[in-house]
Amino acid sequence: MKVARFHAPGDLRVEEAPEPVTGPGEVKIRVRNCSTCGTDVKIYKHGHHHIDPPRVMGHEIAGEIVESAAPGWSPGDRVQVIAAIPCGRCAECARGRMTVCPNQESMGYHYDGGFGEYLTVPAKVLAVDGLNRIPDGVGFAEASVAEPLACVLNGQELARVGPGDDVVIMGSGPIGCLHVRLARARGAARVFLADINPDRLAMAAALVRPDATIHTDIEEQLSKLTDGRGADVVITAAAAGSAQEQAIRMAARQGRISFFGGLPKDNPIIACDSNLVHYRELTIVGANGSSPAHNARALDLIATGAVPVADLITERLPLTDILAAIDTVARGAAIKVTIEP
Repeated sequence: MKVARFHAPGDLRVEEAPEPVTGPGEVKIRVRNCSTCGTDVKIYKHGHHHIDPPRVMGHEIAGEIVESAAPGWSPGDRVQVIAAIPCGRCAECARGRMTVCPNQESMGYHYDGGFGEYLTVPAKVLAVDGLNRIPDGVGFAEASVAEPLACVLNGQELARVGPGDDVVIMGSGPIGCLHVRLARARGAARVFLADINPDRLAMAAALVRPDATIHTDIEEQLSKLTDGRGADVVITAAAAGSAQEQAIRMAARQGRISFFGGLPKDNPIIACDSNLVHYRELTIVGANGSSPAHNARALDLIATGAVPVADLITERLPLTDILAAIDTVARGAAIKVTIEP
């Protein structure tokens, strides 16, 4: 079979590999779609401390079972696979906090991922209910977007996005687009989308239609849009410390701030006006991935039409064009790029 294997930073090769063998408690799937994200770009450029090359990349996975050694699963079942695999046994998992499992492993990192024609789903995934049946009417490409939507769902639950909220999302990539749509589904009164890149912002806004877009003087413009009050929820869907600093200043009294996008490991420190947090009674929350339950609920949101995703998939490419896909994502020249091995 063909796979896209990461060998070293800047060295991602499409090459031949033997089909994986299905072990006890595992299923083997024919990958139909594995979508790309900014994390794939980071891995391609810089590697990752959890990846011991060579490794087949790709963690937004949907496909069809071709072999099963796990009860309840059969060839022909259409499935979506979680990316982050909690252990299910530690103190955090026992408390229902699977997103912060200290023993977490990941598809495309510790195990071969979806940038290949076939993969085996580890028994660990099935043990934590991390293999989901794709509902009727949902295509493989749409199902592959359930993984990033699950992360967005986790973030908005932690930030308590709800009816009547004014929400501003900083960053208009695919994650920002999903945040706009989920905030609407959760009853937000108004959703604003901000980005310093006007072209990317215009491309995203044409699809998700926020109540307003902001690309210059972001703090000032948000203040005008909210009559000086600020936003009830500010979500930083961008890996920029400056966005996090702005978010603290943009939040309304008792506002919630989601640090959704992580910062570069070599520059993770920001300036925080502690008095703003204190006197305005602000809440700052992190958001780290998703749980298996989030993935199942994300699929349901897609299936019911509460969060449409099909139109966000703006490029479909074969596995042989994986480097072009990575480049497109790096340039922000598309919303969601999916690979069809």
